[in-house]
Amino acid sequence: MSDDDYKIETTDAGASATIPMEAGQIKKGGFIMIKGKPCKVLSISVSKTGKHGHAKCNFTAVDIFTGKKLEDMVPSTHGTTVPVVNRSDWEIIDIEGEELTLMDEGGNQKTDLNLPTVPENMAEEIREAWNGGENSVIVTVQAAVGIEQVVAWKKESA
Repeated sequence: MSDDDYKIETTDAGASATIPMEAGQIKKGGFIMIKGKPCKVLSISVSKTGKHGHAKCNFTAVDIFTGKKLEDMVPSTHGTTVPVVNRSDWEIIDIEGEELTLMDEGGNQKTDLNLPTVPENMAEEIREAWNGGENSVIVTVQAAVGIEQVVAWKKESA
């Protein structure tokens, strides 16, 4: 077998984008996957055990990227999936069209993010606050299930 036969295309730690969890263990303010979308739990109501012996958890949650409200009902003893959500702060270096060039505290650059589309006015607010590079603007990037998006921003006072 020569080296040409075996080729590794990508490398990663093999960590999953979601982790399994019993529905009864998910708390308000936590995260849950509903219809394949990562969501933040707004409220949970638990129904009593019925004829078939399972208490059901009724989750009301909001999609962490679009802000859309979703609902799901899962028996409390059954497993469901929870997204692994990471948040990080980045400083804006450049805005070109809709694309952002960002840098973190370690000096690492990120060029694969666009201005946020949700909520509608956030992109314009960030552009105005940045003012062509006059001001220092820090954006919070939230990442889950292979999606990264700017979810918040703040203007640094000089």
